[in-house]
Order: sequence, then structure tokens, then C-alpha cells
Amino acid sequence: MRQLFFIFIFLLSANQIEASSSKDIVEEMVSIADIKLNGDRPWDIQVHDEAFYDRVLKDQSLGLGESYVENAWDTEALDVFIYQILRADLENNFKPTWSHIWAYLKAKFFNRQSRSGSMKVIDQHYQLGNDLYQNMLDPLMTYSCGYWKNAKNLQEAQVAKYDLISRKLGFKKGMKVLDIGCGWGGFAKYASEEYGVNVVAITLSENQAAYAKEVCKGLPIEIRVQDYRDLNEKFDRIVEIGMFEHVGAKNHREFMEVVHRCLNDNGMVMLHTIGGNLSNVTGDRWIDKYIFQGGLLPSVAQIGKSIEGLFVMEDWHNFSVDYDKTLMVWFKNFDNNWDKIKEKYPPHFYRMWKYYLLSCAGSFRARSIQLWQVVLSKGGVLGGYETVR
Repeated sequence: MRQLFFIFIFLLSANQIEASSSKDIVEEMVSIADIKLNGDRPWDIQVHDEAFYDRVLKDQSLGLGESYVENAWDTEALDVFIYQILRADLENNFKPTWSHIWAYLKAKFFNRQSRSGSMKVIDQHYQLGNDLYQNMLDPLMTYSCGYWKNAKNLQEAQVAKYDLISRKLGFKKGMKVLDIGCGWGGFAKYASEEYGVNVVAITLSENQAAYAKEVCKGLPIEIRVQDYRDLNEKFDRIVEIGMFEHVGAKNHREFMEVVHRCLNDNGMVMLHTIGGNLSNVTGDRWIDKYIFQGGLLPSVAQIGKSIEGLFVMEDWHNFSVDYDKTLMVWFKNFDNNWDKIKEKYPPHFYRMWKYYLLSCAGSFRARSIQLWQVVLSKGGVLGGYETVR
């Protein structure tokens, strides 16, 4: 009711407000980020459809992403554009006037323009054809951030990441390791071959499980299609690589309770996750709708709350800028190999996937989102934990 009251007041005073068009407002906002509409620099944007301005004011990040996929606007350097927008902190640096608010309300409540095209949301991110990922990722099919400290290419970065995790957790031959959200089996294969551990690896994707079973054939690795909540057995070490983002705020505590239940008393856990700077219960609207439905980036506070009384935090490592590098290589691979697979995907898929990869790269570059590796123990490592980098 209160919102309706304010809208009524705005309507009554509309004639007294100096009009600002949606284009004027968007132009003013992006100028704070050193971006020009229809400019000639790589990060400037070219607007092909005037409806773009209302879409952005009305739906914000969702409208920005959807209008890009629909080709309403373009930019030569999408990753740089996103970086500029996020680094400028527009939310705090743009001070709206009454005319700005009036233009926003008109776009929000009175816009009846139909969208220029229709898109279908991909059913499940990880049920997309393996060929997409084979043409985008490294040979081990690693769909998480690489570790680029001494790496010269993507393959070296992903192997370095797997080795970093193995060393942080102190893998020894014969240990029983649980890999929650195992993807295509790359980590399980590496850890078993290089460190002699026995691995139980779980995923909810039939595609991933079938692929992982082939990759890990002949090794002491068991691949299961299983929900983590159904686990009730003991392990020396537990690893989660890029899966915690799918757990959701309401399930963070339950996840940690399951891990605690399944970990031996002297065991350790690796949490490898993308993280957010603020605590939220929902994710970015465009990412949620088209890429990772129901995904949520946990904050430091949310992780802390979820482990309280269960684990001791031994180590917290942030190497977020490495995800920028990883995503840029993924996009290069995807772009170079698109002609090999494009017949299997709908026409809008290329621009959707491009927006996903490059907008995420720009977000990590701007430090709006993070990549953390967190080492946890049940009761504290006696004598202290030795940090590995």
C-alpha cells in the first residue's frame, strides 16, 4: 500500500517534474563508468534498439543480459564493459533526481512493449552436451577456476589447482576421499593417479557420471549419481570444488552437518567456491534465469555461520583474479570451436554463452565476486596447520 501511495503522488506531480528520458538516464549512469553510448572505444556500447533503455531501467541486470542476447546492444569488449560498470560502483555513485525516479517508474509500470525475440531457458546447465565442454575446457574437463601462479596455459593451471588442493589436504596413499560434485571426474582421476587415494565421487548429472566412469576406469574410484544429503559413511578427506554455489543459503548448515557427519575425527575438508562480498539469499537475476537456476554465491559471513560449532577454519585463500584468466581462456576456446558444435544449439545460444563467460570474467576482474579455497578441520590440526600456496 505504501508503494502505491508514492506512485500516486508521483502521478499527481508528473506535470511538475522535468522529464528525463530513459536514454538520458542510462547515458548519465554509464558515463560514471567512462562508457559512451554509440562510442568508438572497445568498451563503449552500440545500441541497436531504443527499447534497450527502458529494459535496463525496468529489469536492471536481467534486462541488460536479455537485451544483449536479443542483440539490442553490443560492445567490442564485453568483459571490459562489465568491469567498468562494476568497478564504478554505480549504485552508490549515481544520485537519482525526481525526474530520474519518474522515468524509472514509467519504464517499470507503464511499459507495454513486447520483446523482439523469444528464448527458451536451458533445462539444466550440466545436462548440456559434453561436446560443448570438451570444446571449451582443458583435457581433464575441469569446470572451475584454475591456479595460474606458475602456469603458462589452461591445462597447467587446472593441474596446478588439483595439486594445490591435494597438498592443502595432505593426501597420502590409501586415504579415502569424498568428492562432492565431481563434474567429469578430473579431480578424482588426478588425485588417485598422483597421490594414490581412493575416491568416492558424486554428482547429480547423468552425463557427467557416464563420462567420469570412462575417464576413471581402472582406478580405485567409485562414481555415483547421488545427492550429498544421502551420504552416511566415513572419509579421511572431503573435497567440494565449485558445488557449494548450488547449495543455497537455506541448506548451507545442512551441507556442513552432512560433511561433519561423514568426516573422520582427524580429517580435513576443502571448500573451493565462488563467493560474494555481501550476504544474499538470491543470486543475479540473469544468471539465475539462464545459467545457474537457484544458484547463490555465499558470503564470508554465511560460510562462517554454517561452520560454527562444527569446524575449525584452518586456512582461507582468495585467488579471484585467476578466475578472470580462466574464463577468458574458456571463452576463447568456445569462440574458436563454435562452428564445430553450433548445429546442436539454438540460434541465441552463442550470445547467451558469450555474455555468461565474459560478464563473469569482468565481475572477477572488478573484484565484485571472489574465488575462495577454505580448509576446515573437525577439532583443529594439532600443532597447527601449515599454509600451502
